[in-house]
Amino acid sequence: MNKNSTRVYSTETGSLCSTCGSKLSACKCQKFTASFTSGDGKIRVSRESKGRKGNGVSLISGLPLSEAELKTLAKKLKQICGSGGAVKQGIIEIQGEHRDRLVIELSKLGYSAIKAGG
Repeated sequence: MNKNSTRVYSTETGSLCSTCGSKLSACKCQKFTASFTSGDGKIRVSRESKGRKGNGVSLISGLPLSEAELKTLAKKLKQICGSGGAVKQGIIEIQGEHRDRLVIELSKLGYSAIKAGG
């Protein structure tokens, strides 16, 4: 990118390593090298009820963790919320409306989570 350019919007910011500043896929840091499998680095906590007979679930997507790490994190978050849930295709599902609590807990764990959707 040109140094004189004034960038208005970029999709790269969520996929940069917070330690070294390079892209997560090319990151040499020990933190992400072993555990990065999927996700863009932007952790989104949303709510969905489609296909669940009106019952809502909170979805956490974009976590740069392996499948085993996702399961342990999901277990911890389910205990905090006092509800059930699952890990499906790299997305953590927590039963019920817990977006506010999940964003707070993820930020305590060092993730920069945001509420997505309405």
